[in-house]
Amino acid sequence: MAVTVKKAVLWRREIENRPGELARSLEPLARAGTNLGVVMAYRYPGNETRGAVEVYPVTSKKAAAAAQEAGLAAAEIPTLLVEGDNKPGLAHAVSQAIADAGINLGFFVAQAIGRRFSAVIGFENEDDARKATPLIKKAAGARKK
Repeated sequence: MAVTVKKAVLWRREIENRPGELARSLEPLARAGTNLGVVMAYRYPGNETRGAVEVYPVTSKKAAAAAQEAGLAAAEIPTLLVEGDNKPGLAHAVSQAIADAGINLGFFVAQAIGRRFSAVIGFENEDDARKATPLIKKAAGARKK
């Protein structure tokens, strides 16, 4: 299967770094039956008291209402969701293609489950995300020699 690259809008909220904050953030979404494909929660480096929760997708009116109830809002960081078949060196190939184009990343979170690969990649601006899209497709489609 070819790789797919599409825009993704992360919904985000800042949280106190304490037990239960992630669960409290996800609870309204779970009650609303929202099927999340991405959940990221982390503490800010150098700040042990603050962190953030980010989720995707939030697309329906019901999901958006639940996200807002949880204190989440659509984030402004340009983000791409990359999905496809996994192969050795794929994250390196994608990140190298982006680097070779002089594009700086905001973040890169990837995982492989079985034979499938997915990544959520954040950029500094929309133009960089737009430029990166064909680079990612090309890098992910290249066969290892």
